[in-house]
Amino acid sequence: MAKSKQKKLGFIINPVAGLGGRVGLKGSDGLVIQQQARELGAVPEVFDRAAAGLNALKVSAPEIQELVTCSGEMGENIALRCGFSPRIIDEINPGKTTAADTIRAAAEMIMLGVDLIIFAGGDGTAGDIYQAAGDAVPVIGIPSGVKIHSAVFGVNPASAGRLAARFLIKEITDLKDGEVLDLDEEAYREGIVSPRLIGYLRVPYQRRLIQARKSPSPARENAILQAIALEVIDQMDDSYYIIGPGTTTLPILKRLGLEKTLIGVDVIRNQKLVTADANENRLLELTNEYTAKVVITPIGGQGFIFGRGNQQISPRVLKKIGLNNIIVISTAEKILSLGGSPLLVDTGDPEMDQALSRHMKVVTGYGESIIYPVTGGYSI
Repeated sequence: MAKSKQKKLGFIINPVAGLGGRVGLKGSDGLVIQQQARELGAVPEVFDRAAAGLNALKVSAPEIQELVTCSGEMGENIALRCGFSPRIIDEINPGKTTAADTIRAAAEMIMLGVDLIIFAGGDGTAGDIYQAAGDAVPVIGIPSGVKIHSAVFGVNPASAGRLAARFLIKEITDLKDGEVLDLDEEAYREGIVSPRLIGYLRVPYQRRLIQARKSPSPARENAILQAIALEVIDQMDDSYYIIGPGTTTLPILKRLGLEKTLIGVDVIRNQKLVTADANENRLLELTNEYTAKVVITPIGGQGFIFGRGNQQISPRVLKKIGLNNIIVISTAEKILSLGGSPLLVDTGDPEMDQALSRHMKVVTGYGESIIYPVTGGYSI
């Protein structure tokens, strides 16, 4: 690998990113939601994801040693775990960090002349980085939030780290304007999905390493969605059916006369609603009782089937369900929009992602299906 002069890297962790995912809170913004998540037993996963990204960077570019970060849980702890000797620029109040801490840290890193900022968080954190950085410095996100619609994240933590390394050692020189999108979490919890464009960050670009922005399903697909719903319903047995979020899964419950939690996970059995808006613990309880199957759909424009907005369907849940009981549904148009790229998984468990990396059947209509590749991205 070609050598280059030492680069200066900024590293920021949002300690509460993704906290509400497994417990079904659809976000982690605000102290009230964060406290509720903890009361429901939420455990932060952002630190392991940040470490995975930083370790991948270190392996790909071992000469990159000048790392600037914040104290404690906002970067220092993970940087030390990964073998760096970081420069600490900002003291934080542990357990009480806010968006202001992220904004202040990014602004100071820019003043110090970092060549790249890599951050661990979700769309809200990307918006905070944008407030401070604008187009002043390239940025890469380690995907760690619940909502990850923005086009500034690696497809998984390791991909983000590898992309950062390749940029810093100048294997990659292309920069792309990545959309920073965010949702009103209160409206999101009510099923209103209306992403707004915050701005653009400059992102090092390699197609297989960076995720695309989320795109909505066209309204004209309604007839196809109804056909897919009929196919799923006609094939149902007396298992529990865990129905993932999205407008593609919505018609399944509607045809049964049931309410669908648009951005949540619902469970039905024998065409009756068992649990609405289930979290990980509830799914684990149900899979202890009876066999279960999961019905999920790729995120439009991105291709993720696990790890984006459906963290309730966790690796532990998938292990209990069994990989042969996963039903993927999608319109053909949504698959074609991926341009030949595989479907993606980023569950937070590399072993599970590897097990899911295979060819899967995708239901595309009534009596119609295709076989399509799925990857966790770790071999990219």
